[in-house]
Amino acid sequence: MEEQKKGFFSRLVQGLTKTRNNIVSGIDSIFSGFSAIDDDFYEEIEETLIMGDLGIQTTMSIVENLRQTVKEKHIKEPAQCKEILIESIKNQMNLGENAYDFENRKSVVLVIGVNGVGKTTSVGKLAGQLKDSGKKVLLAAADTFRAAAIEQLTEWALRAGVEIISQQEGSDPAAVIYDAVSAAKSRNTDVLICDTAGRLHNKKNLMEELKKINRIIEREYPDAYRETLVVLDGTTGQNALAQARQFMDVADITGIILTKLDGTAKGGIAVAIQSELGIPVKYVGIGEKIDDLQKFNADEFVNALFNIKERKED
Repeated sequence: MEEQKKGFFSRLVQGLTKTRNNIVSGIDSIFSGFSAIDDDFYEEIEETLIMGDLGIQTTMSIVENLRQTVKEKHIKEPAQCKEILIESIKNQMNLGENAYDFENRKSVVLVIGVNGVGKTTSVGKLAGQLKDSGKKVLLAAADTFRAAAIEQLTEWALRAGVEIISQQEGSDPAAVIYDAVSAAKSRNTDVLICDTAGRLHNKKNLMEELKKINRIIEREYPDAYRETLVVLDGTTGQNALAQARQFMDVADITGIILTKLDGTAKGGIAVAIQSELGIPVKYVGIGEKIDDLQKFNADEFVNALFNIKERKED
């Protein structure tokens, strides 16, 4: 498992190369190019972080923290600011200690996201990982408007070695959830993961559908721990942030799965999402394999972003 994590970290470092070139080379040239810490110095840092898709609000918060620390510690050399900047970015991304509570309780996980972001794939990968950790997992194919989604999820269920509840294309998603909840209870399932539709262009329908699904879960399985994850495509940068805001209007989002971080120049969006929306990025995806989805670790992510080798523990 430790080896797998190391492999993932090195792939994350590789995947974030474009983002790193975007942000870090700019930051390094600021630290080496300025001889004094002045307004121009802070402005250059702001501009570089915003260009790296960290977002205006997040950037302001990071730079404000930097200004404060420089003042308190009477720092005079620009080069000394790098460590503080990195710590400040990490602080924007604290997950909180209960981020993965759903894994250890009888839970229902709703996964939402627009077509093409890797939603169904993420459901399959998550199911596989939970199964490997000894959990009894059941999938619900409630994205019934896209025939391919049902087929794709069935394929993932086979690959992950978990059971799936599905109906025909065009069925009522709430009916699928009803069947899945009944099955989860009778089979003593640990985690029921529901793949739901994410038609943001028709928010009213989506809102009604999610309300109906939530009513069924609340009525039929009131004891279940609830988790709602939205899947976002890391390559879309600020658009992913806008999408997350729209989903927040229709559902009580508890976490983000950020996919396609391999090769994007917009990896800084992971920092922005967490900081600006107050919703933790819980998983990141960097490829197609089942172990290419991993729990998000702020320290690892920022270390990968700045290509900092982790210090060996004593």
